[in-house]
Amino acid sequence: MKAAFIRSTGLPEVIEFGDLPVPTPTFSEVLVRVEAVAVNPIDTYVRSGVVAMPLRMPFVIGCDMAGVVEAVGEGVHDLSVGTRVWASNQGLLGRQGTFAEHIAVDRDWLHILPDNVDAKDAAACALVGITAHLGLFSHGHLRHGETILVIGGSGGVGSMVVQMAKATGARVIATAGSDEKVEVCRRLGADEVIAHHRQPIGESVKALAPYGIDLFWETRREPDFDMTVSVLAERGRMILMAGRDARPAFPVGPFYVKECSLHGFVMFKATPEETRAAGIDISGWLADGVLKSNIGEVLPLSQAAKAHQLQEAATVQGSGKLHGKIVLTV
Repeated sequence: MKAAFIRSTGLPEVIEFGDLPVPTPTFSEVLVRVEAVAVNPIDTYVRSGVVAMPLRMPFVIGCDMAGVVEAVGEGVHDLSVGTRVWASNQGLLGRQGTFAEHIAVDRDWLHILPDNVDAKDAAACALVGITAHLGLFSHGHLRHGETILVIGGSGGVGSMVVQMAKATGARVIATAGSDEKVEVCRRLGADEVIAHHRQPIGESVKALAPYGIDLFWETRREPDFDMTVSVLAERGRMILMAGRDARPAFPVGPFYVKECSLHGFVMFKATPEETRAAGIDISGWLADGVLKSNIGEVLPLSQAAKAHQLQEAATVQGSGKLHGKIVLTV
């Protein structure tokens, strides 16, 4: 089978595209014929070695995929050949990745893909969708009628947060860094969009939400906690999912006097049980058209190295040229 893999960590150029043996599913695994995969920032961190993970070389890269079941292990009784599925959380913590024509995935990580949902859309929503769901509901406890501020509402995770929060009945305020991204946020359903390249976020939020923000979703590498705490409502919550090396100042007094809370998490540490509820909601929302993918680039699997270069340019170098997920077809 063809696959995109590495033999050592390094720059995107270490990614090879060539032949590897088709994996044989173990007792609890499912062999899936992959149709589409997607790129995430964590993929580039693992490939580069910035985030250390146990890697079995040659290591197939990638976390996300959508495809069709081709065989099941002896211990799998609720999936059959021909079932459409999607998955995330692969290529992490010792698991092989998804950038291949066939992959063997433990049944616990698979979610049913509705017949009316394109594989590219499912792959594009996989990791970012589960991340958004975990942050909004398991950690942030967002409720109907609350106000949420999403920093970077047109990004991979941000676009999922905007749509899921809107589906829950929250009032959604998003930020965007260009006129084009402002329009993307509006199409995704944001009630208000702050163009932060033209107007200060803090002042704009206070004008739009004078009683404060109930849930603040931060996607930037360097949070501004002074601004965040100033716009949070009493008992407001903040979600952190980026900024691995950030060491910003923190306004302790105003934070605890407001009885606020801060929640940090990484999606790949979630258990299969924790992601199952997210998978059910995501599949249902995709089928009903409530949740839409935000795809910025589609490439063939053979261009995996180029896809990693584009992703790094956006997330590390801040190129601003990527307006959605990178999806590769297999």
